Formats: sequence, C-alpha cells, structure tokens
Amino acid sequence: MRLTAFILASLTLGTPALALGQDAAIAAFNAWCFKAGQTESSIRANMARSAGSPLPFDLVFWDVSIEPVSQDLPKGVERRCEVSFEGDHTDGAIAGLRKQMATPPVFGTVIPLPDTHQSLAGTVLIEGRELLAGRVAVVHVGTRDGKTFIAVDRLFDGLGAPKNDG
Repeated sequence: MRLTAFILASLTLGTPALALGQDAAIAAFNAWCFKAGQTESSIRANMARSAGSPLPFDLVFWDVSIEPVSQDLPKGVERRCEVSFEGDHTDGAIAGLRKQMATPPVFGTVIPLPDTHQSLAGTVLIEGRELLAGRVAVVHVGTRDGKTFIAVDRLFDGLGAPKNDG
C-alpha cells in the first residue's frame, strides 16, 4: 500500500519514481563519501540507513589507510568512494556535488588535475582539489555503461600537490 501511494504521488507530482534512486545516490554520496575514517562495511551500513537496503545504487569504496584491499588499485589512490546509478543524471550529480563541496568545511580549492587522473570518455567534470595539510583529492562525474557515476579519490600523502616554484 505504501509503495502504491508513493508511485501515485510521484506520478501526480510529475516526478518519476525512478528519481528516488538518483536522489538517494547523490544524497548518500554527499553525506558519506567525504568523511574519513570509514571502512567499506561502515559506509555501506551508513548509506543503507538513509537509502535503504539493498542500496538503490552501486557503491565502490576502499581506503587502504584503514584496511587492506585485495584488488589492483589505481596509481596513487589511497581512498575511493564512488556511487553509480541508472541513466544520465550528470547535471543533478554536479549540482549536488558543487553544493556539498561549498558547504563548510569547504572541500578544498581547485588545483591542476594530478597526473594520476585523466578525463575519460563520458567525463563531464573532473577536478583536482587541494585539501588541508597539502593532501589532494580528485572529484569525477560522468557516465559509463548507461549509468551516472560520482567519485572522489584521495591521493597518497605528497602526490598531486601543487609544486612550489619559489
């Protein structure tokens, strides 16, 4: 009955029911992907509390500074948090990401893209960001395989930091 009411309300308001997955993914990314000190199981549990279980989106998360990872990792990346969801919703993903990064504490300042990352087919936004204590992160939004993805990678200490020419 509740699901039927939700679908009817969505149709009445002109909002597709599928948007719930998109909104849940963007909200979960913004709420949890910028928080340090999490394990894969803790971030999954935190996201499930607000978005439901099973998650209505795909999640990729690892942080080798906290727990070992048994897969090949991209060069220089210490931590990755990425959500992906059906369809091309890059405008909404970028708007949500920009709003979150501008919310105190502000998520770094834009720097040149570190050589650890490059724009790929489907990329609509990719930025290097200098964080506190000279750490660097890269935010990335795009589409691949019919899905929108939003990702943030934190690089190992000392990688990607702007060079001091003085």
